[in-house]
Amino acid sequence: MSSSFFDLLKMKYSIDLNKQQKQAVLHKNGPAIVLAVPGAGKTTVLISRTANLILNHNINPENILSITFSKAAARDMKDRFSSIFGQGIGSKANFSTIHSFAYSIIRDYACIAKKSYRLIEGESSSTNKTLILREIYRTVNNSFLNEDKLEELLSHISYIKNMMLKIDDFIKANNTSFNNFSEIYNLYESYKKEHNYIDFDDMLTLSYEILKSNSKLLNKYRDKYEYVQVDEGQDTSKIQNEIIKAIVSPKNNLFIVADDDQSIYGFRGAVPEELLDFKSIYPNTKMFYMEENYRSSKNIVYICNEFIKKNTSRYIKNLITSNSNNRPITIVKVKDQYQQYKYIIENISKKQCFYNSAILYRNNISLIGMVEGLIRHNIPFYVRDSKMSFFNHWVLKDIVAFLEVALEPKNSLAFEKIYYKMNRYISKDSISYVLKANMSHSVFDILLEYPGFQYFQLDRIRSLKREFKSLSRKNPYEGISFIEKELEYANYLRDNCKSLGYSYESIKAIISNIKIIAKETKTIQEFLEKLNNMQRAIEDSRYNKGKNAVYLSTIHSAKGLEFEEIYMIDLVDGDFPSQASIEAFEEGNYKLLEEERRLFYVGMTRAKTVLDIITLSTMNNEEVQNSRFVKELEWIMLSLKEIQVKKQLVVGNEISHSKFGKGNIINITNDTITIKFHKEGKKRLSLHSCLEKGLLEIV
Repeated sequence: MSSSFFDLLKMKYSIDLNKQQKQAVLHKNGPAIVLAVPGAGKTTVLISRTANLILNHNINPENILSITFSKAAARDMKDRFSSIFGQGIGSKANFSTIHSFAYSIIRDYACIAKKSYRLIEGESSSTNKTLILREIYRTVNNSFLNEDKLEELLSHISYIKNMMLKIDDFIKANNTSFNNFSEIYNLYESYKKEHNYIDFDDMLTLSYEILKSNSKLLNKYRDKYEYVQVDEGQDTSKIQNEIIKAIVSPKNNLFIVADDDQSIYGFRGAVPEELLDFKSIYPNTKMFYMEENYRSSKNIVYICNEFIKKNTSRYIKNLITSNSNNRPITIVKVKDQYQQYKYIIENISKKQCFYNSAILYRNNISLIGMVEGLIRHNIPFYVRDSKMSFFNHWVLKDIVAFLEVALEPKNSLAFEKIYYKMNRYISKDSISYVLKANMSHSVFDILLEYPGFQYFQLDRIRSLKREFKSLSRKNPYEGISFIEKELEYANYLRDNCKSLGYSYESIKAIISNIKIIAKETKTIQEFLEKLNNMQRAIEDSRYNKGKNAVYLSTIHSAKGLEFEEIYMIDLVDGDFPSQASIEAFEEGNYKLLEEERRLFYVGMTRAKTVLDIITLSTMNNEEVQNSRFVKELEWIMLSLKEIQVKKQLVVGNEISHSKFGKGNIINITNDTITIKFHKEGKKRLSLHSCLEKGLLEIV
């Protein structure tokens, strides 16, 4: 029966499975885990197994639940299944996200309990979680919650829910920068409970509580979904795993497709440990492997396979491919970000098919300088995460305020934002005096009339007036440096960033990217216009989706995608891997660094034929170290070169050394090669050192 089914797949549906894929597709009852490497065709296997259950085992398609990581993945899987096997069974097959499935449980419960729950996700609603959290934060801390801190707050709350933590346990284990975080969290939870509001994370926690407390509903879903399939199993959180466990018990007909080497969502509560412990959680588990990569060239596959082996907490598997060799992975070392952008733009400009190229980065801030260069060279682009906090960042707003005062000294509102950030001892009372005055004079002239100032304070104001006059004459790039140093804004940032909940390194990155935008402008007005144009261009790039445009994305958001050419940028220690993961590693905690290595691996495995790894020696005008992951790649590539060269080295071969000239090999023992040079005589050399330094060449 199995061979005729696979013949049917091949002849009628053009699905030609390899041996490992066939073994997974044939699995019927009991728990199973399929470890699928990048580009292994896991979606094809999932829809083929679904068809096998329906066509060969007469399982009602309505009794099969396939859970995917995102709405797009669920839609894609359902569309592919329906297009291949027809709308008849396709319309009945259930492909769903875990959140959508959880919401169906809540709706059922609400109907029984005669309760009504309101979802507070989305910005369009008059009542949404963003507005609620902003108001709670303002009430508790008597201050405004800006965009990037809001994202951090939402991330903390989501993590607590997904990891099923108590608020006190979270605070003990994490250094949160939020004042009164526990009070904010508890008020948010109470407010939702009082009004029957739920957010996306509540869908999970509430549905799990319903299943635990309502046996009738639990049995309904157990009976309905006799077979459960989970895609991207490495990305499931603790609460998601508990929901799945509840539904599949006691038969445990659970089929999970996953790759522990691609588990990159620890910050969202993903727990790869559950994947590694799968056999102990589900006894009698069948293990399947899908190790053949259909995406990438042999060059890329070999290096990626060796690279991920550096991790210790993983299933042992081998990434292989039948694809041919292509261009080797290239490690590009440049001086700074400007040379990095120049290198990429020069390469991309030669292409006509921009959509084949993707630029990937660890953090969204890396996008800014790259976009500036693409716009300047009229290269179309699409930004995967076009909602940028950069343009609303308080540091950028401060810089703009400084420049606006320089441009128009009567701008009291701009001056109000920055007066206390220059170490000039200007009091709140004096600013109130300015704001109440008739603004026919500059803020400085009005301050000179303030009766509360002593003589030395008036001298400071006169000096400040001259400094802003000087600032108005500078080009924007020089002006920003002037603001940092002469107006002492850098001192303010250094002294206050920690209390504001930011690292000084992240603040320096913001300043550096502001300077990148400013570098090609001549006047303050031109710079301000350029900021607005860049923000609009990034937002409007969404209209380039699916068009002939370069793809820009964080590696997290690029997971599951593939491109002919990949450029990975800003690869320096402290950025990728992050400083936090490096510090944890040095203290003996490998978990964070191993997730960072998995993220690097995910980035590399998006490439089909061209992969450029770009690292820098200076960043934000300071010396930096190449990413330790780049150094690992260099070592792997050198080892590969040694293997390849050793195959070509034969006693008697003529060889050329950059210092000793030409000679003939007379002996090779392990790493030692003995050469009799025509002019220098016999020399015993380390093959590894010679290849590392590029000293030897076969004639």
